[in-house]
Amino acid sequence: MKAAIIGGGVIGGGWAARFLLNGWDVAVFDPDPEAERKIGEVLDNARASLPGLYDRALPSEGSLSFHSDMSEAVADAMWVQESIPERIDIKHKVLGSLSDIMSDGAILGSSTSGFKPSELNAEGARAIVAHPFNPVYLLPLIELVGDDKTCDKAAEILKSIGFFPLKLRKEIDAHIADRFLEAVWREALWLVKDGIATTEEIDEAIRMGFGIRWAQMGLFETYRIAGGEAGMKHFMAQFGPCLQSPWTKLMDVPEFTDELVDLIAGQSDAQSGHLSIRELERLRDDNIVAMLRGLKRTKTGAGGVIVAHESLLADNGEQDGLPITGKYKIPTSWTDYNGHMNETHYLEAGSKATDAFMTLIGADEAYLASGNSYFTVESHVRYLDEVLAGEEITVTTQVIGGAGKKMHLFHRIFRQDGTLAATVETMLLHVSLKTRASTLPEATVADSLAKFATAHADLEQDGVGRAIGQKRI
Repeated sequence: MKAAIIGGGVIGGGWAARFLLNGWDVAVFDPDPEAERKIGEVLDNARASLPGLYDRALPSEGSLSFHSDMSEAVADAMWVQESIPERIDIKHKVLGSLSDIMSDGAILGSSTSGFKPSELNAEGARAIVAHPFNPVYLLPLIELVGDDKTCDKAAEILKSIGFFPLKLRKEIDAHIADRFLEAVWREALWLVKDGIATTEEIDEAIRMGFGIRWAQMGLFETYRIAGGEAGMKHFMAQFGPCLQSPWTKLMDVPEFTDELVDLIAGQSDAQSGHLSIRELERLRDDNIVAMLRGLKRTKTGAGGVIVAHESLLADNGEQDGLPITGKYKIPTSWTDYNGHMNETHYLEAGSKATDAFMTLIGADEAYLASGNSYFTVESHVRYLDEVLAGEEITVTTQVIGGAGKKMHLFHRIFRQDGTLAATVETMLLHVSLKTRASTLPEATVADSLAKFATAHADLEQDGVGRAIGQKRI
């Protein structure tokens, strides 16, 4: 599969990274002589962050190529994404040319933040709006606007590379999300201009409060909770009159003078000018990964999108005759002040491997829903080598015993160079979730577990059954 990226700036580079790291070949057209360097830096950030969201390996990267001829770049592409500057005259020219030269059936998407499809296609182009959010390789939302059938086809492709497509019911200037952002931006400009708050204070108001709520519940669900047991009707009855209060200047826009620009730029430099743009991007990406992994645990909001995408990724396969039950890069949130993986997360890696193995033998979500599960009763961890943030680890699982109510597992955690970094030995008991007492597993699970135990019986068991303080051989 091939995608063509027309325009290699911040957004175009993000599109290239999202497709490339999901196994697509990517061809880039951008006359900027610095395009290859800029996209390379975006890719460095994406490679360091996106895999950290998943507990399965992403597909092998596709090939990346740069072209001076637009026809060459879009040849045989299934998806063509335009991310050029927001000037309608330039978009008419480029989108019109792309519509003439791209393959039949290919999707032509525009990253436009504000223009409607009717405006983009006014001179004969056949584009849809596919508006992403920066960083494109991490944030899942894509707003789709345009021809229904084309948007439906586009949505399926986007889901396959980890996006959450949101199809608008009607076209409107700036779509949905940017209209909210513009409203907040305008209000923020007034707060700075009137001397009520600085840029840093406004950012603190967002990230220390409602920004966290919005990240996992959005607007209406947040306000529904604010209404208490009486719900949304109570909230609207209580706070509806505030709509008539002078709480906002959204109907009025401050004059965009040089003085206002200098004021805001100066405050912004004082706030975060000590960090380079690349340092800010890495900090942003690390924070996003940590938040999304938190949401992934509960399958909430964007975390649910990652879970759905992960289910589409290929199984991790086998290593040394054992199933691979985890394969992912270490996010910075798993590391400590020494810069290596914190001891807690070696156990977490083992716990995730246990969950993955339970799924392999049929003790999956449906099994849990039927009232059965395995509970961990004892674990032992050996720390053999350090693992740094950004390193890829592979976890294998060996069944040491699986008779009756017991399941005895031995997980090995390998660094990307093949070094054994840790082992996690775990004993579990099968439990009825109804009585909370141990019980025999259902026959299908017991049989599957027994097959693994038989297959693994003659494999190396070095390290199994060790006690704390026992000398290493």
